[in-house]
Amino acid sequence: MKLVSFLILLLAATAYPQELNSRVIVNYEGLPVINRELLPDFGPTIEDYLNKTRFTNQNWEGDKIDCTFNIFFTSASSETNYSAQVVVVSQRSIYKSINKSSMLTINDGQWSFSYERGQALYAHQASFDPLTSFLDFYAYVIIGFDMDSWELLGGTPYFTKAMDIINIGAASRFSAGWERSSAAYSRRGLVEDILNEKYRPFREAIFQYHYGIDLFDQNKAAGQQRMVTLINTLEEMRTKTNINSVFVRTFFDAKSGEIIDRLRDYDREIFKTLKRLDPARASRYDEALK
Repeated sequence: MKLVSFLILLLAATAYPQELNSRVIVNYEGLPVINRELLPDFGPTIEDYLNKTRFTNQNWEGDKIDCTFNIFFTSASSETNYSAQVVVVSQRSIYKSINKSSMLTINDGQWSFSYERGQALYAHQASFDPLTSFLDFYAYVIIGFDMDSWELLGGTPYFTKAMDIINIGAASRFSAGWERSSAAYSRRGLVEDILNEKYRPFREAIFQYHYGIDLFDQNKAAGQQRMVTLINTLEEMRTKTNINSVFVRTFFDAKSGEIIDRLRDYDREIFKTLKRLDPARASRYDEALK
């Protein structure tokens, strides 16, 4: 009950009909000149769709979620069919602070879709469209991660919707990126891990972690202890099962810098644990140990 009360206090009184405050940045250098000339409105159209579509069926409480979609066109097979790489970044407000907490930094290299100049985008979330369904998927993932940080397992409804899009996409002719994959990052791998009961302790610890982030400026020791709860949870999971998952890697992609900054003066043994949990950034943890 105390955690629920704390959540209520955290949420601002203002309610918004839409959830995202998105910025879209587009790089056209991978395209022939003729295709670049056909896409002058692409970025504003995508940004408008993300910011004006309502992805939940309730008024959004508190701040809109800041997020950025960095879109790099990689090829064009015609005047309307394109492939792109997208880096999706999102941030979360920190209680009583002007600072933000990084939530997602995802590099997705498999987006294929059709787009015509002047095309209007509409939300058809019950059917699959290779352009808008991709945007819907990441909107739900962004909202799901944000909700998990404010409420215990609060993102489940949105991760479930993301999974629905994955299943429809995998059965479409634009199935690349939606199917099961052994790649370091995959949409299916991320959401399946999140919804897997095996990772429930990690998700619960993510909520505690962000409670610690919110406490940090008011009570540093208490905030650090909440953050360390997540690291200890992952270490315990690691000794029992393989935690080399898309979900865990995605968490550290976004959070490793924040963890180092806030635990730099904590017990140095914590960075040895982090090296085992996040070996890809072992050199950064070694630096923190110096």
